[in-house]
Order: sequence, then C-alpha cells, then structure tokens
Amino acid sequence: MSGFTRREFISASAAAAAGAAGSSPAALGVVLPRQEPAAAAGASGAAANLPVVIASSNGLGGPPARKSCVELAMELMLAGKDPLTAVVEGVALVEADPNDQSVGYGGLPNEDGVVELDASVMYGPSHRSGAVAGLQRIMHPSRVAKLVLERTDHCLLVGEGALRFARAHGFEEMNLLTEASRKAWLKWKENHSDDDDWLPEGSNEISPQAAADRAWRHTFGTINCCAVSAAGDLAGVTTTSGLSWKIPGRVGDSPIIGAGLYVDNEVGAAGSTGRGEAVIQTCGAHTIVEAMRRDPGLSPADACKEACQRIVDKTKLSRLRTKEGRPDFGVIFYAVRKDGTFGAASIQEGPEFAVFAGGKARREKCAFLYPKGS
Repeated sequence: MSGFTRREFISASAAAAAGAAGSSPAALGVVLPRQEPAAAAGASGAAANLPVVIASSNGLGGPPARKSCVELAMELMLAGKDPLTAVVEGVALVEADPNDQSVGYGGLPNEDGVVELDASVMYGPSHRSGAVAGLQRIMHPSRVAKLVLERTDHCLLVGEGALRFARAHGFEEMNLLTEASRKAWLKWKENHSDDDDWLPEGSNEISPQAAADRAWRHTFGTINCCAVSAAGDLAGVTTTSGLSWKIPGRVGDSPIIGAGLYVDNEVGAAGSTGRGEAVIQTCGAHTIVEAMRRDPGLSPADACKEACQRIVDKTKLSRLRTKEGRPDFGVIFYAVRKDGTFGAASIQEGPEFAVFAGGKARREKCAFLYPKGS
C-alpha cells in the first residue's frame, strides 16, 4: 500500500466497492433506504444503536495503511451501501492479505499444495444466498459468491464450474500460494507420516498422542462478517481457504448455508469459524438464528453458547475428544440480532471477536462453555 495515505486508501476502497460487480441495491432485488450513522455505544448482550458489524477476530487489524474489515464495512454502510456489499468488501481486504493464511491469497493449501477457497453470502431482505466451493486461482471467492446470488438462479457453484463462472465475469486468475504458505506445506509434507486425513478402514480412532501431534500441523481458519443496517436489514459472508492440508475437494462449513452462515431478516444473522465438520453436522448458524427466534428468544451470545453445547453433545468419537470428554478442536460462533444486539461464543475460554458498534471498532471476549484449565 505504499504511496497511499490512510484516507486515500479508504476512498479508493469505497470506490472499488461501489464499482464491484452487482453492488447496487437493485442488483440484489431490493430497494434500500439510505442509512444514517449510529449515535451511541452498545455492548455485547445489549442492543446497540444501528448499524452494527460483527466479525471474527481477524476482522479487526491488518496493515496499518488500511482500515480493517469491520471499519470498512461500517464506512460503506454509513455511505449508503447495502449491508451485503459492505460485508463482502470488508472481507475482501482479508482475502487479499497474504499474512492471513486462513483466507484467500496466501491461504494454506490442500495436501497437493493447491489453494482451494470456499465462501458464502446471504442477504436478509431477499432471503437469497450465493456460494462457491473448491474455487482455485481466484483471490476473492466472496465476490464470486455474491455474483452467484445476483446473477444466477443457483445457491452454490463448485470447482471448475465456479472457476468458469468467475472467468465469465472478468475475475483474473492468479497463483494464490505465497512463498510462506508453500514452505509451510512442504514442512508438513516432509514430516506428516500418519498425520493426514486418511483413516484406516474400519477405524475412526487415533491415539491421544497422535491427536496432539496433529494439532499444530492442521489449521482451521476463516473470516465471518455479519452486519445490520440502520434500517434493520441484515447480511452476512463467510470466506475461507479451509482446513490446511485437506484432501482435495474437501468442503467445510463456510459455503454451506445454515452451517457456516445463515441470515433471516426478521431475526438476525450468524456465522462460524473453526472445525467445519462439527458445524455442518449441527447446522450451527441456523441453530443460532432459530434460538434467537424463539419466544422468548435467546440473546446472540447465549444462542452461540447453545450451538457450542450442541457440538459438545454430538462429538462422539474419542479421537476428537480430550481426556475430559470435551471436543479437542475449536469452534467459534458469531451473531447479531435485528435490533443490533451482538455476541459470540466458543467452546473453550480465550477467543475474541471484532465488532463495530456505537461509532467504535473494538475486540471483545467471546462467551464460552469451559474456562481455561478446566
């Protein structure tokens, strides 16, 4: 970003978002009112003045020459952009960041050394979604997913079909494997031995020591970002390079509507990061939105905790559990309600999330099921 001031970069980013494919409200099938700035601060678990943006922790931070995902998303909404355009352009900053090895350019590859990207979007006012999975050589799968929503009658495109669709809409192909990610892949390939995702026939168990040895080599990572506009309209996006060293063609929860992302304009929006298989098997994001819908509905943080508890209850295999019987992997859920209440929760204490509410971008601690050391 050399040669740009911070103000110049944000102006350029906003202009790029406005010119991104299908970024007008008409392209989304809904006429939106202009949104006004928030007036006062809100807090997790309490309604915040609208608009609000919530994201995984990598939604705040990045190179000092640019704003973060949540900051850019908020700026775009305050400039009158619809919330879907805002969150997609917000996560596009992270997709383009080679230092985030869980998303987009520089993401860690599959076991063959190929970066495969997944993403989904959902727009509350039209209740439409778009997604891509196993997309290669395109830096911004979230933008392609948005075009699936806007320019097709489908919800999900995969593999070569997704790539051909992206090419047809002018996306440029590139090598997504950075030198740092290539070296990490080679280190794994040279040392993995039994440390891969292929299991012997009739066995779903590995020793606790083998499970511990796997932990550092397999990386789960993603960015989820959801927003509610000043008018109370919701949108969300989840984008990822998926599980590192995965079997080629593996798809996690990120492009699966109801798992890694779900939006209902009458209720709220939710998304996830972490072990995608666990989220898919419990319909995580949909579970959270339905928990907020109940009468009386749960708060976003409590709804996220309920989804975490469901994963704990449904994790049956010993190879996926600690000696205490808890999941030995991480999952974090994020949610925002139509009134601006927001929250997040993880299985274990420690993770944070990013939020922009009440005129301030910040990180907050996730709610959790189990404290550290317990």
